[in-house]
Amino acid sequence: MELIGKKVMIFVEEMYNDYEYIYPYYRLLEAGAEVAVVGPAAGAKYTGKAGTTAVSTLAAAEAKTAEFVGLVIPGGYAPDMMRRHPAMVDVVRQMDAAGKVIAAICHAGWMLASAKILRGRTVTSFFAIRDDLEHAGATWIDQEVVQDGNLITSRTPADLPAFMRAVVAALRG
Repeated sequence: MELIGKKVMIFVEEMYNDYEYIYPYYRLLEAGAEVAVVGPAAGAKYTGKAGTTAVSTLAAAEAKTAEFVGLVIPGGYAPDMMRRHPAMVDVVRQMDAAGKVIAAICHAGWMLASAKILRGRTVTSFFAIRDDLEHAGATWIDQEVVQDGNLITSRTPADLPAFMRAVVAALRG
Protein backbone atom coordinates (compact mmCIF):
# COMPACT_ATOMS: atom_id res chain seq x y z
CA MET A 1 0.00 0.00 0.00
CA GLU A 2 2.95 2.24 -0.70
CA LEU A 3 0.96 4.60 -2.93
CA ILE A 4 -1.92 5.47 -0.58
CA GLY A 5 -2.95 9.07 -1.04
CA LYS A 6 -1.42 9.33 -4.52
CA LYS A 7 -3.38 9.82 -7.73
CA VAL A 8 -2.20 8.29 -10.98
CA MET A 9 -3.65 8.48 -14.49
CA ILE A 10 -3.73 5.65 -16.98
CA PHE A 11 -4.57 6.51 -20.57
CA VAL A 12 -7.07 4.54 -22.63
CA GLU A 13 -8.18 4.61 -26.27
CA GLU A 14 -9.45 2.06 -28.77
CA MET A 15 -7.22 -0.95 -29.48
CA TYR A 16 -5.05 -0.68 -26.35
CA ASN A 17 -2.90 -3.68 -25.49
CA ASP A 18 -5.07 -5.45 -22.94
CA TYR A 19 -2.14 -6.65 -20.81
CA GLU A 20 -0.42 -3.26 -20.83
CA TYR A 21 -3.60 -1.64 -19.52
CA ILE A 22 -4.89 -4.29 -17.10
CA TYR A 23 -1.61 -5.17 -15.38
CA PRO A 24 -0.62 -1.57 -14.53
CA TYR A 25 -4.19 -0.64 -13.57
CA TYR A 26 -4.51 -3.41 -11.00
CA ARG A 27 -0.90 -3.12 -9.81
CA LEU A 28 -1.46 0.57 -9.04
CA LEU A 29 -4.70 -0.22 -7.21
CA GLU A 30 -2.92 -2.97 -5.28
CA ALA A 31 -0.29 -0.42 -4.20
CA GLY A 32 -3.05 1.85 -2.88
CA ALA A 33 -3.09 4.49 -5.60
CA GLU A 34 -6.24 6.22 -6.74
CA VAL A 35 -6.34 5.50 -10.48
CA ALA A 36 -8.12 7.72 -13.00
CA VAL A 37 -8.78 6.14 -16.39
CA VAL A 38 -8.26 9.02 -18.82
CA GLY A 39 -9.51 9.04 -22.39
CA PRO A 40 -10.71 11.54 -24.96
CA ALA A 41 -14.12 11.59 -23.25
CA ALA A 42 -15.32 10.73 -19.74
CA GLY A 43 -17.64 7.76 -19.36
CA ALA A 44 -16.76 6.27 -22.75
CA LYS A 45 -16.13 2.56 -23.28
CA TYR A 46 -12.92 1.55 -25.07
CA THR A 47 -12.07 -1.92 -26.37
CA GLY A 48 -8.63 -3.50 -26.24
CA LYS A 49 -7.06 -5.54 -29.03
CA ALA A 50 -8.08 -8.79 -27.29
CA GLY A 51 -11.62 -7.57 -26.57
CA THR A 52 -11.52 -6.44 -22.94
CA THR A 53 -13.22 -3.16 -22.23
CA ALA A 54 -12.35 -0.17 -20.07
CA VAL A 55 -14.49 2.84 -19.21
CA SER A 56 -12.83 6.22 -18.84
CA THR A 57 -13.49 8.07 -15.62
CA LEU A 58 -12.03 11.38 -16.78
CA ALA A 59 -11.68 13.26 -20.06
CA ALA A 60 -8.13 14.38 -20.84
CA ALA A 61 -9.32 17.96 -21.36
CA GLU A 62 -10.64 17.97 -17.77
CA ALA A 63 -7.57 16.39 -16.15
CA LYS A 64 -5.88 18.68 -13.65
CA THR A 65 -2.32 17.42 -13.86
CA ALA A 66 -1.35 19.16 -10.61
CA GLU A 67 -3.52 16.59 -8.78
CA PHE A 68 -1.59 13.58 -10.13
CA VAL A 69 1.86 12.15 -9.41
CA GLY A 70 2.10 10.02 -12.51
CA LEU A 71 0.79 8.80 -15.83
CA VAL A 72 0.91 5.33 -17.38
CA ILE A 73 0.44 4.96 -21.13
CA PRO A 74 -0.27 1.46 -22.44
CA GLY A 75 0.67 0.41 -25.93
CA GLY A 76 -1.11 -1.51 -28.63
CA TYR A 77 -2.58 0.59 -31.41
CA ALA A 78 -4.14 2.99 -28.88
CA PRO A 79 -1.22 5.46 -28.78
CA ASP A 80 -1.74 6.16 -32.47
CA MET A 81 -5.34 7.07 -31.61
CA MET A 82 -4.40 8.96 -28.44
CA ARG A 83 -2.02 11.29 -30.24
CA ARG A 84 -4.87 12.48 -32.45
CA HIS A 85 -6.40 14.17 -29.38
CA PRO A 86 -4.53 17.39 -28.51
CA ALA A 87 -5.78 17.24 -24.91
CA MET A 88 -4.14 13.85 -24.38
CA VAL A 89 -0.86 15.07 -25.86
CA ASP A 90 -1.08 18.18 -23.67
CA VAL A 91 -1.43 16.04 -20.53
CA VAL A 92 1.82 14.26 -21.42
CA ARG A 93 3.58 17.57 -22.03
CA GLN A 94 2.29 19.09 -18.77
CA MET A 95 3.24 16.04 -16.70
CA ASP A 96 6.76 16.12 -18.14
CA ALA A 97 7.12 19.88 -17.58
CA ALA A 98 6.20 19.31 -13.93
CA GLY A 99 8.73 16.48 -13.59
CA LYS A 100 6.03 13.91 -12.81
CA VAL A 101 6.40 10.22 -13.60
CA ILE A 102 5.46 9.26 -17.15
CA ALA A 103 5.54 5.53 -17.86
CA ALA A 104 5.18 4.36 -21.47
CA ILE A 105 5.30 0.79 -22.73
CA CYS A 106 5.47 -0.71 -26.21
CA HIS A 107 3.96 1.65 -28.81
CA ALA A 108 3.21 4.31 -26.15
CA GLY A 109 6.45 6.00 -27.19
CA TRP A 110 4.41 7.54 -29.99
CA MET A 111 2.73 9.73 -27.37
CA LEU A 112 6.11 10.89 -26.08
CA ALA A 113 7.19 11.77 -29.62
CA SER A 114 3.95 13.67 -30.29
CA ALA A 115 4.38 15.58 -27.01
CA LYS A 116 7.88 16.53 -28.16
CA ILE A 117 9.56 15.47 -24.90
CA LEU A 118 12.14 13.02 -26.27
CA ARG A 119 15.02 15.23 -27.40
CA GLY A 120 18.12 14.20 -25.45
CA ARG A 121 16.31 11.41 -23.56
CA THR A 122 17.16 7.70 -23.47
CA VAL A 123 14.25 5.31 -23.97
CA THR A 124 13.15 1.88 -25.10
CA SER A 125 9.99 0.64 -26.81
CA PHE A 126 8.69 -2.05 -29.08
CA PHE A 127 11.43 -2.32 -31.70
CA ALA A 128 9.16 -1.31 -34.60
CA ILE A 129 8.90 2.31 -33.40
CA ARG A 130 12.61 2.74 -32.72
CA ASP A 131 13.06 4.97 -35.79
CA ASP A 132 10.14 7.18 -34.74
CA LEU A 133 11.65 7.76 -31.30
CA GLU A 134 15.13 8.39 -32.67
CA HIS A 135 13.71 10.87 -35.20
CA ALA A 136 12.07 12.63 -32.25
CA GLY A 137 15.52 13.07 -30.70
CA ALA A 138 15.77 10.11 -28.32
CA THR A 139 18.57 7.63 -27.87
CA TRP A 140 16.96 4.18 -28.10
CA ILE A 141 18.33 1.13 -26.28
CA ASP A 142 17.04 -2.44 -26.13
CA GLN A 143 16.42 -3.38 -22.50
CA GLU A 144 13.34 -4.29 -20.48
CA VAL A 145 13.10 -0.97 -18.63
CA VAL A 146 14.83 2.35 -19.19
CA GLN A 147 14.46 5.19 -16.71
CA ASP A 148 15.61 8.66 -17.72
CA GLY A 149 14.63 11.08 -14.97
CA ASN A 150 10.84 11.09 -14.69
CA LEU A 151 10.43 9.03 -17.88
CA ILE A 152 10.12 5.24 -17.62
CA THR A 153 9.85 3.17 -20.79
CA SER A 154 9.55 -0.52 -21.56
CA ARG A 155 9.24 -2.79 -24.61
CA THR A 156 6.50 -5.43 -24.45
CA PRO A 157 4.05 -7.23 -22.16
CA ALA A 158 6.85 -9.64 -21.20
CA ASP A 159 8.55 -6.67 -19.49
CA LEU A 160 5.51 -5.69 -17.38
CA PRO A 161 6.81 -7.01 -14.02
CA ALA A 162 10.07 -5.04 -14.29
CA PHE A 163 8.22 -2.04 -15.76
CA MET A 164 5.73 -1.85 -12.90
CA ARG A 165 8.41 -2.36 -10.24
CA ALA A 166 10.17 0.70 -11.67
CA VAL A 167 6.93 2.66 -11.94
CA VAL A 168 5.79 1.96 -8.37
CA ALA A 169 9.26 2.78 -7.02
CA ALA A 170 9.33 6.08 -8.90
CA LEU A 171 5.80 7.01 -7.76
CA ARG A 172 6.70 6.16 -4.19
CA GLY A 173 9.36 8.86 -4.43
